[in-house]
Amino acid sequence: MDKSTITPRRFAFMFLLMAILLVLNVTVAKADDKIDKALIILTSPSLQTQGMAMVLGNTMQAQGVRVDVLLCDTAGDLALAETRSPVLEPKKVTPEQLLGKLMQGGASVNVCALYLPNSSHDQTALRDGIGVATPPAMAKMMVDEDTRVFSF
Repeated sequence: MDKSTITPRRFAFMFLLMAILLVLNVTVAKADDKIDKALIILTSPSLQTQGMAMVLGNTMQAQGVRVDVLLCDTAGDLALAETRSPVLEPKKVTPEQLLGKLMQGGASVNVCALYLPNSSHDQTALRDGIGVATPPAMAKMMVDEDTRVFSF
């Protein structure tokens, strides 16, 4: 048998070597795949889910990521100045307090375009600094290749 013959053993070795190289290549690519912008879309009525979305948003912001937040459906209530949620353990903070911290750090926060027209509130009921999103602006942000979208 000459050296150019591919035996099952050589084939298995070459296959394993290619698989290892592929995994190493993907790992290196992922390590360089740092995100610069994040869009958090929050629709959940769950207090813990709202809180965790805000915790993660603040954590991303602390790591240098620009964070934008879109509040829709029941989660839009976080945008209302009158909303007072129960505190969450272990830090004894509310989702609204965590949202405020995000905004202090430079995050833009908007309610979805459908929130106010389908509630008993108008724009004057929103917390200072919270706007109303427009579908074209949100769609542009969602398809921006530099923005990672997170939905809660």
